[in-house]
Amino acid sequence: MITNQELVDRDRRVVWHPCSQMKDHEWLPMIPIRRGEGVWLEDFDGGRYLDAVSSWWVNIFGHANPRIANEIRRQLGELEHVILAGFTHEPVVRLSEMLVAATPPGLTRCFFADNGSSAVEVALKMSFHYWLNQGRTRKTRFITLSNSYHGETLGALAVGDVALYKDTYGPLLLQPITVQSPDCFLREAGSDWREHSTRVFEEMEKCLDEHADETCAVIVEPLVQCAGGMRMYHPEYLRLLRAACDRFGVHLIADEIAVGFGRTGTMFACEQAGISPDFMCLSKGLTGGFLPLSVVLTRDHVYDAFYDDYATLKAFLHSHSYTGNPLGCAAAIATMEIFGDGNVLERNRVLAECMAGAVEELVDHPHVGEIRQHGMILAIEMVKRRAGMEEFPWQERRGLTVYRHGLNNGVLLRPLGNVVYFMPPYVIEEDEIMTMARVAREGISLATAG
Repeated sequence: MITNQELVDRDRRVVWHPCSQMKDHEWLPMIPIRRGEGVWLEDFDGGRYLDAVSSWWVNIFGHANPRIANEIRRQLGELEHVILAGFTHEPVVRLSEMLVAATPPGLTRCFFADNGSSAVEVALKMSFHYWLNQGRTRKTRFITLSNSYHGETLGALAVGDVALYKDTYGPLLLQPITVQSPDCFLREAGSDWREHSTRVFEEMEKCLDEHADETCAVIVEPLVQCAGGMRMYHPEYLRLLRAACDRFGVHLIADEIAVGFGRTGTMFACEQAGISPDFMCLSKGLTGGFLPLSVVLTRDHVYDAFYDDYATLKAFLHSHSYTGNPLGCAAAIATMEIFGDGNVLERNRVLAECMAGAVEELVDHPHVGEIRQHGMILAIEMVKRRAGMEEFPWQERRGLTVYRHGLNNGVLLRPLGNVVYFMPPYVIEEDEIMTMARVAREGISLATAG
């Protein structure tokens, strides 16, 4: 029988973990997971952990969800994979039909990739290549928001703005135009979310007016800048941005990799602004957290710009070996069917209200600068002093105290710096929310003491 320590010892001899300083594991216990069920993960020694972060935001209907697992098993017996260049299969066609029906109007074509960063790369290249095929050769740049994050591959990293991930690789990256984020945590006293987001948009309007001729697209994370500390803004910014992109002849790329599939309260965050982007990037929740798969949806006029005789060399020659993998598509079909058959979004609204109520007592905590929420994403910002929202020095790693307290009390909380957040699977029950919130409250009190 394998024990936690045995697997940790084996791991440390051969595995290099993501987003980690491996030396930390000389003193920070690594948690080996044996199995999962619903919102719970179980280690080899019988310890259990409530997955409050959906295992990096991918799991939406619970670990080992039987409906999704059974669909993958069924597909395993028929077709595990086939090249998607010159070939097709029923799962990729069916999933594409479902996605076109579910996403905002006008998104009619699906281009598949392996993961979120790859989807962003596809959207960036496709936008640039569209303008090239139109003879608009000066359009080579992208506009992005401060504090944004779009992935770790070089193109996706370039259009992000989180220094922790980006600065090291600066010499390798293309140079986007960065404008102020509508992040409402930064709003002036007395200003509400809508007023702040509208006022900040003036900088984007000015930027588009000045740079439209050289700009392929604006790329944004609709409503929530997740890796940037779960910073949030009002849908009005998206409405204004869509109108401005149309006016100035610039594409709009909506990176809904983290916020899509019900996370913000609607199926897709763009719906809250009543807009359709030119490109929508989806991944994470697409397969319910079972398998890597991503997709970029775009419009017919973009597709048509590449549709020509081979000799024109207008084709979009981008590929991944596992593009449109049938197993991933099967998982995604099952995920979409769960949305279609149930009252997922309605239940999520009840759960979101429960999460808000469970942390209400932190509103007046001297070291909580803000509690903010969009649907099933709730964030608590720890601050050194509420006056002026003075931050704790990052070197103090206050969030790590919350993380360790969570693990010691059976809850997986993985703060982003000084931001404690909840993004649980949608199958969580109200009593589990109360447990999650209680442990988070305790962890925040420990982390901010002294």
